[in-house]
Amino acid sequence: MIKEGKISRRSFFNNSLAGIGSLPLASVFDKSHHFTRPLKVVCVGGHPDDPETGCGGTLAKFANAGHQVTIIYLTNGDAGIKGKKPVETAQIRTAEAINACKILNAKPVFAGQVDGSSVVDNVWYAKIQKLLEDENPDIVFTHWPVDSHKDHMAASILTQKACIQMGQKFPLYFFEVYTGSQTQNFHPTDYVDITETQQQKRKAVFCHASQGFVTDAFYQRFHGIMEDFRGISISVKGAEAFIKLTTAKSAVI
Repeated sequence: MIKEGKISRRSFFNNSLAGIGSLPLASVFDKSHHFTRPLKVVCVGGHPDDPETGCGGTLAKFANAGHQVTIIYLTNGDAGIKGKKPVETAQIRTAEAINACKILNAKPVFAGQVDGSSVVDNVWYAKIQKLLEDENPDIVFTHWPVDSHKDHMAASILTQKACIQMGQKFPLYFFEVYTGSQTQNFHPTDYVDITETQQQKRKAVFCHASQGFVTDAFYQRFHGIMEDFRGISISVKGAEAFIKLTTAKSAVI
């Protein structure tokens, strides 16, 4: 437990990365905080385009600040292009994800599940945990589990289980996608101002041309409007919203 007067917020960040989970997510970007090393940030998404649309602005903000960002895609998006075979579709969407990661300055990792047929079992619990252990993250993002798409739900459940198995040693944040249509009952605990990375995020999303993300009008209809709405909540031009997983371990500071 940290007692007031014993240690400053700044020195806490200087001396221990363990303090990340005890403060609001936005405070990580406070320039008065200096970390002993770059943070390792990992995002687990259901398909190519989910991490980009859900929290691409935040991931870009981390990378631009010198932190290491990895995006783990649960599936290759095999079923995401009508009229094309799964193998060809996966190749196209994997390439799009790689290009998007270049724009976000993130490392792409593909877990290898099949789009639309995601599996949640002991084998995949172990696989996702191994991927996260290999990255040794300080902060993790994934889908909110209450979602209309089962691949989103699977990505969330697998990531949550890995977090628990790894001793809940890093904060876990849930992001939203198509709230009201896919993400349900999302009541944010944290916001990140992405005004400075909105265009970078948009360029990354536009890499997913196979999904129709090729015009500003289309983007604004599905993603820009959410950035605007979340931005209003914290009085900035654009923002992304998150729900922090509160555990017994992280609830006591």
